[in-house]
Amino acid sequence: MMGVMRAPLRWVLWDVKDTLLKVRASVGEQYCKEAERMGLSLSPVEVEAAFRQAHRRYSSRYPNYGITQGLNGKTWWTGVVRDTLSQCRVQDPALLDTAANNLYYNFCNAENWEVFPDSQKALESCSSLGLKLGVVSNFDSRLEAILRSCGLLSHFSFLVTSEEAGVAKPSPVIFDQALQKCGVPADSVAHIGDHYVKDYLTSRSVGIHGFLIDRHNEHNQPDIPQEHRLSSLEELPSRLQQHLD
Repeated sequence: MMGVMRAPLRWVLWDVKDTLLKVRASVGEQYCKEAERMGLSLSPVEVEAAFRQAHRRYSSRYPNYGITQGLNGKTWWTGVVRDTLSQCRVQDPALLDTAANNLYYNFCNAENWEVFPDSQKALESCSSLGLKLGVVSNFDSRLEAILRSCGLLSHFSFLVTSEEAGVAKPSPVIFDQALQKCGVPADSVAHIGDHYVKDYLTSRSVGIHGFLIDRHNEHNQPDIPQEHRLSSLEELPSRLQQHLD
């Protein structure tokens, strides 16, 4: 294992959603809670199913928040919410607008996100090893507010979101943008994320040392060497330490 990496490690790039934090309740429950405030009684199970459908439809029709088609993160998400709720027989356009707007901003709040118990300590350990940290995330521009409200923002030197970058993982271009910010060669950089293709394969394709966080042992791809897999972020600092000199 020693000597595999030529350049000493300088940076660790992080995916955020499902790597450092996750949506606290189901989306269905959160949408229903908002609807309830407006006097509507909906079923979380039905809303969740409608949401998945709307999200899939928007993702294929308007990839990466539709920014190349004149949309942005906010118009994309409010579209998904309106679409979801109208599938659940909410018809009043004013209600749909208000709910969509409120939900877009609700998701900036810490109470809608759960930071994994190993996240904070792993970020601190990486920093204390002298590593600098950045984010590469398929997320909209709310990410900074979310990380701030969850108490994680101060760990990072920069954030690259797919909305602001104009390109999303698995495009290697988003990693190229992050590498420019790091200002070091790819083999001085590690990346940690939960998605086999978008995080692991794509970071490795540009020469970054990709690690896959697999908390529930769901990834059975035979081509991931054991030393690239983590079942907890607690394992990361000791893996990185091997590459520091």
